[in-house]
Amino acid sequence: MKHPKIGIRPTIDGRQGGVRESLEDKTMALAHAVSNLISKNLYYRDGTPVECIIADGTIGRVAESAACADKFEHVGVGGTITVTSCWCYGSETIDMNPYWPKAVWGFNGTERPGAVYLACALAAYAQKGLPAYGIYGHNVQDLDDNTIPTDVAEKILRFAKAAVAVAEMRGESYLSIGSVTMGIAGSMVDNDFFQTYLGMRNENVDEVEILRRMDEGIYDHDEYKKAMTWVEKYCKPNEGWDKNRPEKTKTREQKEADWDFIVKMTLIVKDLMHGNPKLLDMGFKEESLGHNALAAGFQGQRQWTDWKPNGDFTEAILNTSFDWNGLREAYPFATENDSLNCTAMLLAHLITNQAQIFSDVRTYWSPKAVKRVTGKELTGIAANGIIHLINSGATTLDGTGQSSDANGNPVMKKFWEMTDDDVKGCLKATSWMPADRDYFRGGGFSSHFLTRGEMPATMMRVNIIKGLGPVLQIAEGWIVNIDPEIHQILDKRTDPTWPTTWFTPRLDPAKDAFKDVYSVMNNWGANHGAITYGHIGADMITLASMLRIPVCLHNVKESDIFRPAAWNAFGMDKEGQDYRACANYGPIYK
Repeated sequence: MKHPKIGIRPTIDGRQGGVRESLEDKTMALAHAVSNLISKNLYYRDGTPVECIIADGTIGRVAESAACADKFEHVGVGGTITVTSCWCYGSETIDMNPYWPKAVWGFNGTERPGAVYLACALAAYAQKGLPAYGIYGHNVQDLDDNTIPTDVAEKILRFAKAAVAVAEMRGESYLSIGSVTMGIAGSMVDNDFFQTYLGMRNENVDEVEILRRMDEGIYDHDEYKKAMTWVEKYCKPNEGWDKNRPEKTKTREQKEADWDFIVKMTLIVKDLMHGNPKLLDMGFKEESLGHNALAAGFQGQRQWTDWKPNGDFTEAILNTSFDWNGLREAYPFATENDSLNCTAMLLAHLITNQAQIFSDVRTYWSPKAVKRVTGKELTGIAANGIIHLINSGATTLDGTGQSSDANGNPVMKKFWEMTDDDVKGCLKATSWMPADRDYFRGGGFSSHFLTRGEMPATMMRVNIIKGLGPVLQIAEGWIVNIDPEIHQILDKRTDPTWPTTWFTPRLDPAKDAFKDVYSVMNNWGANHGAITYGHIGADMITLASMLRIPVCLHNVKESDIFRPAAWNAFGMDKEGQDYRACANYGPIYK
């Protein structure tokens, strides 16, 4: 796993003979303060702290800029933050690498004009077509104050986590296993989008490769035994009721064969994504390599699921922060090969390092409709209405909401923060229902649970619009608890063998799409959504602006929006700015 670093560039007034010398300590102190802030608060996907690299010395002239750039190229920098408390020579001291997201922090002090350099540098970046994020604290600091104010720290961290995410995607793959699912547009994988906007390549494998590896024994047989022991202990005891008509109900022997099949399938899909050195030991050099996939999707319906056990177990386990090998990173993996919903999952995963919920954005339930159908009223956060998020059989087990914080509140954690009790809680809350054979003729098992509320959550989706390109939708809100009787009645109207999450967005009367819950549902751009724990809309807006993806729907406070300074030159309306700037600059890798 690569660890892209944040490069810290301490810039300084180049006039030697008194001016520069008086500023050296201050400038380097700010650089170290930024480095410490980032490394103490941000983490890579494997849980190690994000690493910062500081230039070997302060940067006052272009030769020192070039030396810094050369060093950063060799140590794997993925984004840069320029820091200064004073005037510096603008175009001589800025970072010119077109692929590194860049920010500038101009110290707000009266003794030296850090703000003047900030404005100068941002103007140079804008004129050269290199969008940069400007960071300037609200309050004046004394010259000997090297602390980072809260508002400055928030922007530094928001920028850095997005910059790391951009770099983590570069050079990785999205793996399509199969092709288009039942005419779903998101599974019509757009190679140009992945290449030019995300810096990723597309890999494609026919579903028959799973069967070949299964028939020829191309998987880790020791891991298979370990996985089956785990399944026997934690999954089979939670096998749920069979909803199928007698003529479609599988025998016990057939169900055991399905368990065997789906466990092998999970091992094989994981190997397809990441490779497996054990296969090399077995003599399968080519298969051991994998496809360098940071994310993937499985077509499933219908050619596969009309014939073979479905991919629900595989999808659920891969998207989960643990398996039979213990705690590990969740792998963004799309049901129905919806690559655009998987993109939203991937972006949120890189921002949060958490597992993501994949769901159908299935039904809007108004308070009136709930009252009519159940005789009961929605209350609390859910009082204005709810959206039924439900996947056709597969959702991350983290989505049970059975992990708890120190106060017992439901959360979804980074995998390295999970406890044994969290894991056992997620497993206990998940039933494995024999697949509905009207939908999945080949059988299999679907994960089933009800997500525990109340949790802050953000629902997202990437869509591609012909003539416009990709856009991002964001809706912050909450995963909610509702009356158990209401849940039972509403759940049975859809498919009670699938996992359910009840979601309500945060409303904003000033925004037409968020004036009520119905409007959010009515403005959603596709049939799927990616849901993450926490309110991360502001982080996603910053990341989207780095990728030049405009945000077409969001309920984030305007004061929390952090985009490149050059966006301000594209008009006075924030959302119009975003569209015009993204169109002007185009994707990073065009």
